[in-house]
Amino acid sequence: MKILDWYILKRYIFTFLMMLLLFIPIGITVHLAEKIGKILENEVPFAEVMLYFLDFTIYFAHLLFPLFLFLSVIWFTSKLANNTEVIAFLSSGVSFTRFLRPYLIGAFVVAILSIVLGLYLAPSASEGFNDFSYKYLKKGRTAVENTNVYRQLNDNDIIYVSSFDVKNKIGRNFVFEHFEDNKLVYKIDANNIKYIEKDSIYRLTNYVKRKVGEVNDIIEESKSKDTIFSFDVDDLTPVIYIAETLGYKELNEFIEKEELRGSSNIGRYKLVKYRKWSLPVSVFILTIIAVAVSSIKRRGGMGVNLAVGICIAMVFVFFDKIFGVMAEQSDFPPVIAVWFPNFIFGILALYLLRNAKR
Repeated sequence: MKILDWYILKRYIFTFLMMLLLFIPIGITVHLAEKIGKILENEVPFAEVMLYFLDFTIYFAHLLFPLFLFLSVIWFTSKLANNTEVIAFLSSGVSFTRFLRPYLIGAFVVAILSIVLGLYLAPSASEGFNDFSYKYLKKGRTAVENTNVYRQLNDNDIIYVSSFDVKNKIGRNFVFEHFEDNKLVYKIDANNIKYIEKDSIYRLTNYVKRKVGEVNDIIEESKSKDTIFSFDVDDLTPVIYIAETLGYKELNEFIEKEELRGSSNIGRYKLVKYRKWSLPVSVFILTIIAVAVSSIKRRGGMGVNLAVGICIAMVFVFFDKIFGVMAEQSDFPPVIAVWFPNFIFGILALYLLRNAKR
């Protein structure tokens, strides 16, 4: 059986790589056709464009890794079924579970590749891809959440600005509150806060500081006040895609820090973290589904198997996107949002595998 194992395993890996080599150039061509006008308009250096499309290739491949694998398994297994090779394997006394073993070995290899991409290559590629996009392709659009910025800096300090101009480093309607033993000690209000980079200070306009006393409060006012705070401007408004650009250890530290600060984007950050591990698991689930769907010879041939496979892939993407948006924009738990599609399709995989054995 080792000969047959190697035969299927080589077809598994080869077809998957060919699927990547087929679709990635198509994705690059479509993307280039869409963005070429802005690239020429902004006179982007050729070297930066080439580096951007290298980052785009890694970003695009990692994002659609399981789907490429799913379609490639359906493709070559359908060919085996149409050539009656699957029937020959099973007729020789090999169980369907045993027939599935080289597929799972191939899925393990691809899952390891997915982990390496997700932990090491994809963060760097995502940073290059998004930096280029906001620099040249999305001019005028900000890469940060700059309205109603609320941050808990540590156990004692909380800040708020209604809006923040990243370019000029100016925040409007600034509030700073300092607590000790869960009691408000003092509060600072200002119409504007501006970071003076050359002096590394903050300038407050229409400054009001209220110190809470046991009997009466002490109020300090000034038209303009230069001071120093413990927070950094970049900490106030991290870029939207910051989580995608961090390695796993840095991402965990960043999420822990953002949770203490009460970040409103914590759901988005946790989605990135959990997807680093859910994608490799989905490789196994989609492999089992693909084999179960395509190992049966059908009257319509490969076209029917591919049609069924594409429908399943679209439903998988739909579930993933819907639950991802719910986690980003509500209190829906990110861990459930990420793992629920795998749970549902895992049940489907077991059901199809059970019927395929018959």
